[in-house]
Amino acid sequence: MCWDLKFLFYFLLKGKTSTILAVARELFGSLYRKRVLELNASNERGIDVIRHKVKEFASAAVSTRETVKGHPCPPFKIIILDEADSMTSEAQSALRRTMELYTRVTRFCIICNYVSRIIEPITSRCAKFRYTSLTPESMKSRIQFITKSENVNITDDAIDELLRISEGDMRRCITLLQTASRIVDSCAGEVIERQLLDDVAGVIPEEVATKAYASCKTNRFNALQAAATEIVNDGYPIDSLLQQLLHCVVSDNDIESSEDKCLICLRIAEVEKRLIDGADEWIQLLDVLAYISKIVGAPKS
Repeated sequence: MCWDLKFLFYFLLKGKTSTILAVARELFGSLYRKRVLELNASNERGIDVIRHKVKEFASAAVSTRETVKGHPCPPFKIIILDEADSMTSEAQSALRRTMELYTRVTRFCIICNYVSRIIEPITSRCAKFRYTSLTPESMKSRIQFITKSENVNITDDAIDELLRISEGDMRRCITLLQTASRIVDSCAGEVIERQLLDDVAGVIPEEVATKAYASCKTNRFNALQAAATEIVNDGYPIDSLLQQLLHCVVSDNDIESSEDKCLICLRIAEVEKRLIDGADEWIQLLDVLAYISKIVGAPKS
């Protein structure tokens, strides 16, 4: 990688912070604390932080005589702004100015999950690195290494379920494995099985989503009401259930029109947005089920 880049810009999904921290330690070695400033922008997100803490660190000169054997120690500092998409627009504008003034002695690494929330004057000045989910193959080999090193007994079926639940997130995968391992140890169990992982992760049983989707084909509003009420009363997270309903729709060969599937997907997306904004779960779930029923429901006799 070229270390002459003025700015770095990491966004999307997993491993962003770990990558730049590892790079910084490789660059500076024991000078890490002097050369690297790490801020979580979700907590320190105001303009005062940029004007004082960031600007003071960025403007300080760097000694070219400081070296560490085995590390390149380039003549600049690094400021890491994690969760930068939580920063206010005023703070981002102030950051843009600071980045322009002190590029000779400071490099900026801006980490975010939603690049659309970063102002264009900053994004246009950055080299962008997109992070995607890990492949199941790479995650599986690592999980097998961990279970072997830690003497954790787990079935092959449970490992496959762990990869499915984690959806490419290695951190979540290891956390779920660790939690399940402690439960097994405390209960004097021997093997981690698939059902235990589902319970730990709070996975909604497939039959719940299947039953709700089947109610949409009855063309009876009372059945939709009953299904929505039962799901909410059982305490299942509606946002997770919507994802499973989405899979049911996409895999349903009885829906011949791709346009109909797209319309349902759009309605599910709208409902997810409403839930984020604080809408009632029962009403929104019923809205989705009624809309699906309108498209896939059996014709009235």
